[in-house]
Amino acid sequence: MRIVVHGQQAFGKSVLDALLERGENVVGVYSAPDPAQGGRVDPLKEAALARGLPVHQPRSFRNKPEVWEEFARLKADLCVMAYVTLIVPEAVLNQPARGTIQYHPSLLPRHRGPSSINWPIIMGETRTGLSIFWPDQGLDTGPILLQKEVEIRDSDTLGSLYFDRLYPMGVAALLEAVDLVRAGTAPKIVQDESQATYEGWCKKEHVQIDWQKPIQTVWNLIRGADPQPGAWTMYEGTTLLLHDAKKLVGATQGRPGEVVAVDETGLTIAASDGHVQVTRVRPEGGQKVAAAAFAKTAGLRPGARLGAS
Repeated sequence: MRIVVHGQQAFGKSVLDALLERGENVVGVYSAPDPAQGGRVDPLKEAALARGLPVHQPRSFRNKPEVWEEFARLKADLCVMAYVTLIVPEAVLNQPARGTIQYHPSLLPRHRGPSSINWPIIMGETRTGLSIFWPDQGLDTGPILLQKEVEIRDSDTLGSLYFDRLYPMGVAALLEAVDLVRAGTAPKIVQDESQATYEGWCKKEHVQIDWQKPIQTVWNLIRGADPQPGAWTMYEGTTLLLHDAKKLVGATQGRPGEVVAVDETGLTIAASDGHVQVTRVRPEGGQKVAAAAFAKTAGLRPGARLGAS
């Protein structure tokens, strides 16, 4: 089959590498546009150029017939979408002889949308997964080709869930899906709209910590936003993002938001029915630093209260 890979960043590169390593005929690559102000070129683009593959970087597909025509000239049998944020019209999705397939890191129709790994953790769910589906004009609404389910452990963060499991599983699942398409056995299972949910981008305004909440709620918020966008609290007018945390259940010392300990491990902060121990913090606009080092520099001592603006 003649395959076009459309994606970006490390995940897109990994999918391209995996397809090429097993001898697939990749005839073109679509990657994110180069940064307007300089900076690193997208890893997918770098990998494609290193392999001598043609690279296309449209900023939009909307009302761009010249972009559609360029895509059509590749005469693709299948387009594999690996981390795509552009809206691609059906006129392009349906051009390949066998269609277009796409990776999404949730069990569709649950958690449609761009932050589908953050939200299940923040909401306290214990299962999630990935879907390979046939995209259409809706947002993550096309028929399902295959799905893989994983446990959300209580120790998982956004970073660990994605990089340790949903990322490698996603690469393997796309390869499995390509094989099913080639064999003519790839299903198209209509999504059950009665089970559908949608959440938008997980942003700063969604992840301010309320220390009055139960420890599990606070814990889910911190780990579901780690590393991005970073759950945050206030300390003496400074916005402080919390990373590399650990839940301590059952501790009752301190009022909600009170720093009950500062030591070489970091900061221990009280919620309503437990503590959170934080190893690293990031003042807004700054870099991540050891929580103990920040405390020393900022004069943060036991008894300080976090959360007041």
